[in-house]
Amino acid sequence: MNLFTSSEQPGLFDDAGAAGDVRAPVLMSLNPIYYDLIWASEKRHEFRRRFLTDQAVRWYVYLTAPVARLGAVIDLDVAVVDTPQRIADIAERARAGNGASVFEYVRDLPHAFAIPILRVAEYPGMTLEQLKDELGAFHPPQGYTKLRNHPELLSICEKVTADSPTREMTVSGH
Repeated sequence: MNLFTSSEQPGLFDDAGAAGDVRAPVLMSLNPIYYDLIWASEKRHEFRRRFLTDQAVRWYVYLTAPVARLGAVIDLDVAVVDTPQRIADIAERARAGNGASVFEYVRDLPHAFAIPILRVAEYPGMTLEQLKDELGAFHPPQGYTKLRNHPELLSICEKVTADSPTREMTVSGH
C-alpha cells in the first residue's frame, strides 16, 4: 500500500481512497531530536497544543535547525483530543518519563492533542535556502499551516516528495 502519493486525488492504493477521504495536507516544523525518536521507534505520537480535529493528516515535515530542511512526510491518524492529564498519560505509556514534559507543555489548556503517527518517509528534500529561492520568501511555521490554503507551498511539498523515499517506515504500537 503506497500512502505517499504526491497527488491529492485518491488512488487505487491509498488507504483513504475507497471512502473518498483524503488526508488534509499540513506543513509543520519538527525538532530533529524528535524526528530521530520516530525513526528509533521511541516516538509514536505527536503532541500539540492546537491541531485539526476529526481528520487524518499528511504532515510535510520541516526539520528545524541545525538541519533546516523540508524532506519528510508523516501520515497521521485522527488526533486524540482530551484533557492535558489524559494526553500526558498517553505520552507516559508511549515512552516512560515523557508524560511530565508533555503535561508541562499542555497543562494550561482545556484540551490538547495526541496525534498517532502511522507512517514516515524521508526524501532528499530542500534546504531553507532552496525553499526561499523557490518561493521568494519562506518562514518555517510555528504551529501548522494548512497547505490547501497555500497552493504554491503545497506544490513545492509535493515536488519534494514526488520521487521514491530514501527510507520509510510504518509506525506501530498505538
